[in-house]
Amino acid sequence: MFNLRKKEKEEFQNREEIIEEIKKIRLELKETREELEKIKEEKRFFAKNISIERFNPFSERGGDQSFSFCILNDEGDGIVVTSIYTENSNRVYSKPIKKWKSEYSLSKEEEKVINSFIKKEK
Repeated sequence: MFNLRKKEKEEFQNREEIIEEIKKIRLELKETREELEKIKEEKRFFAKNISIERFNPFSERGGDQSFSFCILNDEGDGIVVTSIYTENSNRVYSKPIKKWKSEYSLSKEEEKVINSFIKKEK
């Protein structure tokens, strides 16, 4: 049978037990601080900036069925993806982004989704 009552508080018998418990707590605190610092450093690289821009590449007909979206981290690294929808086909393009720039030429829609974060960063 399970005992569902709370465990009684542990009482220390002597000074050495108290010192040992303090040492254990200090070690756990040190490990927790190190892990927290590691998480803080890694979070810079989490992809958390996401934006989408819908548009119509053919102004004479159709709707906003094409789109560009980007996923970037706080360093401005990530990817931009564009889908161009036509009556007969759908084309998808992806371009890597490093420090808010791409080595490939960007469309105005792609620039718009990327620039939406640059303004927030300043």
